[in-house]
Amino acid sequence: MDGATGPLRYPWDSAPDHGAAIEVAPGVSWIRLPLPMALDHVNIYALDDGDSWTIVDTGLKSRRSVALWETVLDGPLRGKPVGRVILTHHHPDHVGMAGWLMERFGAELVTTRTAWLMSRMLILDVEERPTEQALAFWRSAGMDPEIYEARKAGRPMNFADTCHPIPVGYTRVKQGDTLRAGGRVWDVHIGNGHAPEHLTLWSRDDNLVIAGDQIIASISPNIGVYPTEPEADPVSDWLEACGRLAGLAREDHLVLSGHKLPFTGLPVRMRQLIENHHGALDRLRAHLASPKTAAECFPPLFKRRITEGTYGLALVEAVAHLNHLHHAGEVTRTRRADGAWLWQAKG
Repeated sequence: MDGATGPLRYPWDSAPDHGAAIEVAPGVSWIRLPLPMALDHVNIYALDDGDSWTIVDTGLKSRRSVALWETVLDGPLRGKPVGRVILTHHHPDHVGMAGWLMERFGAELVTTRTAWLMSRMLILDVEERPTEQALAFWRSAGMDPEIYEARKAGRPMNFADTCHPIPVGYTRVKQGDTLRAGGRVWDVHIGNGHAPEHLTLWSRDDNLVIAGDQIIASISPNIGVYPTEPEADPVSDWLEACGRLAGLAREDHLVLSGHKLPFTGLPVRMRQLIENHHGALDRLRAHLASPKTAAECFPPLFKRRITEGTYGLALVEAVAHLNHLHHAGEVTRTRRADGAWLWQAKG
């Protein structure tokens, strides 16, 4: 990092209206689509390739998204075809309309191998009821009994509900690669923690960084552990990636994130993202002076009331931080009679 200490700065104080676009740099347009959740939007970027567009991330699949995409294609994108779709990572708000754009235009898909595999697997994996592994994971985390019973009886969130199927075939990018789009050469740098093999793009020709959810201005991306890999340590992955990407950060970088507003002041933001989790871990260590379940660790980690709408994200993030301390040998865990892990700091 370069030692800069100034605050973050926001060149635009508001986002484009749905169906509209803001040109943030020559040949680069910022589009925003709505999401039906607390984080109520996702940012999409269109890179002008002359006779076609490269689209970075795509929004959730819904009737509203289709209508807004039609408006964007006919309006800000001037009726030119989409030649390529780049996915920063596999989450539904980013991958949901990728297959629709691919089928509509015969567009190429470009992403990391893990993002493609996760997208394909999760879109095809439709579940009518939670798996036994999911139920065991929730019990291990000490999930609130009322929420547990409701989720046990309900249909899980399936990627297929909000993602168009992705056709077979993609172009892989990896750390150290470059690609050309929007009249620029972009260096590929891979993040981790929020999502495995998260793609970020750093322009060689000007100050642009397309960051997806790896780097966001005013929120720290969710870092969670899930039933698919219950012993994972994504906090270690996150801290490693943040430290590595911080070494690339310049004060003049204009960061185009997957959510919130574009900003400059990247060296400061990288420090904040790292310090945020070290602070949370310090508070968690103190909280674990006596045994706690993951669900009982919300107060020191989040310092705000967790509602039913954010409960699931809070739970998986609490498990992630507890797993990190457990992998580091700083805490022990024992099974309670109901199956919940009780975590405690080593004395």
